[in-house]
Amino acid sequence: MKQLAILGAGESGLGAALLAKREGYGVWVSDMGAISSSRKEALIEAGIGFEEGGHDEAKILSSDLIIKSPGIPDKAPLIKKAHEEGIPVIDELEFACHYSAGKVIAITGTNGKTTTTLLTYHLLKEAGLDVGLAGNVGKSWAGQLVEKDHDWWVIETSSFQIDGFMCFRPNIAVLTNITPDHLDRYEYQLDNYIMSKMGLFKMMTSRDKAIYYKEDLLSQKGLQIKPAKASAFWISLEEKQEKGGFSDGELLIINAADKTAKIPVSGLSIQGKHNILNSLFAGTAALLAGLTEEQLIAGFKTFKNAPHRMELIRTVDGVRFVNDSKGTNVESTYYALGSYTDPMIWIAGGVDKGNDYTVLYDLVKDGKVKALICLGTDNEKLKKAFAGSISEIRETQDIREAVLWGQQLAAKGEVVLLSPACASFDLFKNYEDRGEQFRSAVLNLNENQEV
Repeated sequence: MKQLAILGAGESGLGAALLAKREGYGVWVSDMGAISSSRKEALIEAGIGFEEGGHDEAKILSSDLIIKSPGIPDKAPLIKKAHEEGIPVIDELEFACHYSAGKVIAITGTNGKTTTTLLTYHLLKEAGLDVGLAGNVGKSWAGQLVEKDHDWWVIETSSFQIDGFMCFRPNIAVLTNITPDHLDRYEYQLDNYIMSKMGLFKMMTSRDKAIYYKEDLLSQKGLQIKPAKASAFWISLEEKQEKGGFSDGELLIINAADKTAKIPVSGLSIQGKHNILNSLFAGTAALLAGLTEEQLIAGFKTFKNAPHRMELIRTVDGVRFVNDSKGTNVESTYYALGSYTDPMIWIAGGVDKGNDYTVLYDLVKDGKVKALICLGTDNEKLKKAFAGSISEIRETQDIREAVLWGQQLAAKGEVVLLSPACASFDLFKNYEDRGEQFRSAVLNLNENQEV
């Protein structure tokens, strides 16, 4: 019996353990932290051994295969030892792909991948296809395969997950864009991060389809360094594409699979330049999967985005409060700020990841951003970056105070936007926690609040 060790007992780790047990592996689950009671119960019920609060290195390094959580870097001492001993270390998605007969649409990118993944899944599901959702959003692919396979799978893949791919081969792959992010994981070398993203395409053949953003220079650079064999389809906001998608602001025009689909932008349930791009990516993938123009139009109308992504929480006295807590890097915030023409109060800050804020200067000048509220434990870099372009800058470590200030500073018809451009770990558990606390604070506002 082959022995398999799983590092990390989160969603992907538990799913991998259950699938490996079904497939006849001897399975050992190890987590440096505490394992939740519900996951312990699932492991016990399946007859899977586990440990928490540390790793039994001897036991793990006696395995034939290791599946690690995406959050564990390759430079972790235990992973380095495994590599030195020649033990394969893979991701849960890599393991799961060997046990699915379904076709795969895999989506990656620094920004937009979650919305594009959810939208693609929604379009296929609304059209009546037998489709599942997995990867970096939703439930573990391996865990779902224990119960059922699907004809199609739409899978969000992070760079961390791609780093653990060996044989994973999508039928359709999407790269939304590449901007500097997570560079601490890649020795602060942008090319290393680019190559990580390009790893999604490494096993694809000329029969497979790849979708890229024409105007994204780093995606272009990645293809120059590491050309992909898959047939290329391009998304553009500047020129029509013979193979791919384009928008003139009024229509999405998609040419793929010997078909053309024209979708009115006014019929999209999500708005803004970034969501036009997301819709072009999803629409092109869906057209390649066999959907018709009519099915696309119907699906786009009924899509509802996930929380914390340009989510309108509430309108109070004519002021819109928008939750973009998922905007954890400058590029995401660039799209968020560019989605509105009305003046706004911008709430930003958190753990800076080496951000270059200069790309935002044109979006905040001339009074478009009336005030910046810095929400973090160390706001000096943020304050310094915008001291010359935003007339009022305040700082707080209390999100309720930030929301209240937003209400006091905004006038009817304006926007209070939470788009942090930073990670959340200084004041919050994660971006979801930050977004939920923002939602709660907004819902607790009184109308006609006195200044």
